Amino acid sequence: MGKGGASIPDEEWERFLKEAEAGGAGAPEEPSARARMVAQRLREEPGGPPEGWRTYTPARQRKGKGWAALGLAAAVAVVVVAVGPWGIADWFDGDGTGATPLAAESERPTGPPAGEGTDRPPTLDEPFRGSPAARWSDGTAGIHLPEAQATGWMSRAEVARALEKTRDFLSASALDPAVLRGERPDEAMALINPHQSDVRDFLKKAFRAPDRENDPLLLFSRFRSSDVRPAGDVVKTRGRVTFQEGERGAVQVSTDVTYVYPVVRAAGGDDEVARTIVRREVVMSWDDPAKIVIEPGTFSLVSYKVDTTNGGCDTYTGYLTPAFLAERAATRPDGGAEVDPYDRSTSMEERMRESEDEGCGTASRS
Repeated sequence: MGKGGASIPDEEWERFLKEAEAGGAGAPEEPSARARMVAQRLREEPGGPPEGWRTYTPARQRKGKGWAALGLAAAVAVVVVAVGPWGIADWFDGDGTGATPLAAESERPTGPPAGEGTDRPPTLDEPFRGSPAARWSDGTAGIHLPEAQATGWMSRAEVARALEKTRDFLSASALDPAVLRGERPDEAMALINPHQSDVRDFLKKAFRAPDRENDPLLLFSRFRSSDVRPAGDVVKTRGRVTFQEGERGAVQVSTDVTYVYPVVRAAGGDDEVARTIVRREVVMSWDDPAKIVIEPGTFSLVSYKVDTTNGGCDTYTGYLTPAFLAERAATRPDGGAEVDPYDRSTSMEERMRESEDEGCGTASRS
């Protein structure tokens, strides 16, 4: 459990659901991630039919490797493997040592970050050397929060608090050291509205028996501690949070963050550093309790997407599984587009459309 976290036992989930079902006429509605997603798709694409929140669309496979789409607008995973015959020095563009830190990302960039060639691979002392992430901020400092203003049912102060709790969720789901070691993300899950029965079912299946359709990595970053350990105590991040008025006066908050995790083999005796890069977009709704059945201090999940580089290809263990140089050389894919995992100039939606007919693909850098 993360520091200060609060777990929600199955009995509590059941109690919340029973209370919601017992509500009479005129009572607040129980939220549905599926319904929210359908409404969002209708607003964004009025000319086309929306996909269901739990709809599964199988992707074309390339020699047993591919990416899964789980209700494209709501739960999407794209995986990219960082493999190739090149040396590790070519795997990391640019030195970055002593470089000036970038300003916070307040809007979408116009292109991918520049890189410079280097003959020096990353080390335990400099695990981000040669990567654009060397200029990124550490942890939550790299997640830009906008200035709060009164929106929907919330005052300015309440929106500011919702934004802070949104960042708390991102930290608890993708930065908490215990969660990264593979522990259950109780603190993060405690922030999700327990009255969303579809989300609750997804989470229960994802942690009990992860598979392609129920993968905890869609929302949480976890490594198996018996396989790898962190190369240092820093995770580099870059991303931003935005908000607008949503359904029934709710405050809808959208997050788009890229996380860079440097790791080494857990067995020791080898200082080779590999990096796993995860870009995750999570949309949440901070609902008016007078209109939606919700527990205080929690949000309703609207949608999520994830794009993973060097975290495993077509594997559904519930853990990110980074490959090191030897494994990358042995598992080079023969199909799929080349992808720059540091390029944040393309939206996640565009990224999914561009990759929907491809295999795992190859990272241009990591």
